[in-house]
Amino acid sequence: MAHFVIMGCGRVGATLAHTLEDSGHSVAIIDQDDRAFRRLRSGFTGRKVTGVGFDRDTLKQAGCDEAYAFAAVSSGDNSNILATRVARENFHVPHVVARIYDPGRAEIYQRLGIPTVAAVRWSADQVLRRILPEQHLAGDYREPSGRLVLAEVDLHDKWIGHSIDAIEAASGTRVAFLTRFGEGILPGHGTSYQEGDTVHVMLETSRSSEVQRILASVPAKESE
Repeated sequence: MAHFVIMGCGRVGATLAHTLEDSGHSVAIIDQDDRAFRRLRSGFTGRKVTGVGFDRDTLKQAGCDEAYAFAAVSSGDNSNILATRVARENFHVPHVVARIYDPGRAEIYQRLGIPTVAAVRWSADQVLRRILPEQHLAGDYREPSGRLVLAEVDLHDKWIGHSIDAIEAASGTRVAFLTRFGEGILPGHGTSYQEGDTVHVMLETSRSSEVQRILASVPAKESE
């Protein structure tokens, strides 16, 4: 069981809180207006924290120092990106995502290494895909037999600077494409993994857990 912190108790925030709790995780949800917590079901057992989502004391009260992931889904772009940066830089939360209404800003935030989703294609499912590894591996596409899946994977920071060829060789996968600064690119033999990249691989469904374990670990040569 992991701990998740959500900023913003609107429709998306409440849906996230319920989904994560139903999956057995602990949840804390933050909102400036305590009336927003009325969107939560009566049986919700997570923490309800009234306060500003980028305030350190508020985040500490929500358990951000022990959080596996942080999702900023309030109605304000600036608040979301600021809260996400505080969660990552001050509390070292490993998985963060910010809701962004202005698509023009998304590329700027991607350059800061913060995953964003523009509101025009926003949904609770897309947030979950960025903060739950098992959702990454559920895949974007499965070929008809179900043996192969195209999935988004998380890589350890130590993979930064390594070639895509090395990533494929270590994991036994084929990198289909990268998302870099909000745009998809097809990797070539000279392409390296950069900070902020999202990696999409084609892999055997039966090896999903193994592949995630390999890529979430320090590359073999560096761990020796």
